[in-house]
Amino acid sequence: MVSEFPVSLKPVRRALLSVTDKTGLVEFAQALAGFGVELISTGGTSRALGEAGLKVKDISELTGFPEMLDGRVKTLHPLVHGGLLYIRGNQEHEAQAAAHGIQPIDMVVVNLYAFEKTRDQPGVSFAHLIENIDIGGPSMVRSAAKNFQDVAIVTRVADYPALIAELEANEGALTGATRWRLAKQAFATTAAYDTAIANTLDQIADAPAPGLPLELKPSALPSTLRINFPLAQPLRYGENPHQRAALYTDGSGRGVANARQFQGKELSFNNLVDLDACWELAQEFEEPAVVIVKHTNPCGAATGTSVLEAYQKALAADPVSAFGGVIGINREVDGAAANEIAQLFVEAIAAPGFSPEARQRFAQKKNLRLVEVDPAPPRPVVKHVSGGLLLQDADTGRVTESELKVVTWRPPTAEELKSLLFAWRVAKHVKSNAIVYARDGQTIGVGAGQMSRVDAARFGAMKAVLPLNGSVAASDAFFPFPDGLETVAQAGATAVIQPGGSLKDQDVIDAADKLGMAMVFTGIRHFRH
Repeated sequence: MVSEFPVSLKPVRRALLSVTDKTGLVEFAQALAGFGVELISTGGTSRALGEAGLKVKDISELTGFPEMLDGRVKTLHPLVHGGLLYIRGNQEHEAQAAAHGIQPIDMVVVNLYAFEKTRDQPGVSFAHLIENIDIGGPSMVRSAAKNFQDVAIVTRVADYPALIAELEANEGALTGATRWRLAKQAFATTAAYDTAIANTLDQIADAPAPGLPLELKPSALPSTLRINFPLAQPLRYGENPHQRAALYTDGSGRGVANARQFQGKELSFNNLVDLDACWELAQEFEEPAVVIVKHTNPCGAATGTSVLEAYQKALAADPVSAFGGVIGINREVDGAAANEIAQLFVEAIAAPGFSPEARQRFAQKKNLRLVEVDPAPPRPVVKHVSGGLLLQDADTGRVTESELKVVTWRPPTAEELKSLLFAWRVAKHVKSNAIVYARDGQTIGVGAGQMSRVDAARFGAMKAVLPLNGSVAASDAFFPFPDGLETVAQAGATAVIQPGGSLKDQDVIDAADKLGMAMVFTGIRHFRH
């Protein structure tokens, strides 16, 4: 069988359209009709095309079988899938198609039932969720994609303009390269769709009565870990120039990975990691907070009555380390804060917004990256190990004043207590072993990532540029011996917050009492590796 087209260039003569998202549908169908393409369609898609004045053959006309079972069965038919799957030019396939009256379908335009959108509707019933699991759509997508040599599968509205342009350039035909690109995209679409369904159903222990509202338990660990994040952008390199890297997102529009960048150079791998670290710590506080991070550890963190005050306090904690760092802020950045921040060289700033005055001021620093972030809910943490992955809940643990256990004869003063709770929230975001010195909503010294807790206490004191006398100290895990507590006391701390739970707790308590220190136990720890 000789084709009038080159092997890689195939004409589109018949197209089947069945879409949930009808954005751009009519315009695309009009373009296809302009090339003489016969249009076949289903249900609401058929009605939309008919109302636009297009000549459309209903799917039931093609199959000789009506849509039934509330639309569950309409495209699952040999005349549909045979038209998609038979290989043009294969004599056996051609003979079987002719014998059964199967005509070729050269293009399928499909987007699937909005399962995730349905799942996220407040009060959605279990029955409605299940009904929005698409069956016919993914089946057609897979059939068309499998036979990509002969069939074009279109799953994205965004592809319509480029396809119209290519059809115009090739007199109603598409190249093999385009059909291959569309096929790969199509299989990725069904993979993501099935992943969303499987991950959702994994959060439902027992199938409820159909009419009951859907109740998901996101805390349940999945029986199978399925991750399907599309590529957002390639990065110049990873942590080091010899490592390749790219950014993938969950598509939620939230969090650092989905942030909107207003200016500056392209975000690097390290920028993104550091921005996430400072952004997450800034979200720990209700009052205005500013966090300056270097290599994922906070070198300065503070709260204040305004962003400006919080920034000034955070910078004062360690102005040397702050140079070239990134900044996370939990409030819109105003002009006053921008004027102050602009005097320091920083790589990037993450905030929920920037005022016009702040944008204007920062525009003078062309390389500074401004990143606007919408807060994201806590998500499980995934880490690679050789041969597998580790998954854990996000560390959302917090303690309130009423949950603290005073273990020394002297309780903390009101001022100490406020500083202890602040230091504890910061310590949660410092690499273990971690000791954080703080006072009045401001870090004074941070000892991060040390192999010994005593070394962390010494290092945090060594880093301090502000007076340590009258500060408090937070330890992310218990003091195994009194020496760590004695070190923070020697540095000038008057009160300590720690989890407790050591076999030597009483020895540590006795040492605190001897030193006249106040100490409280939280009952939880905050290892961060």
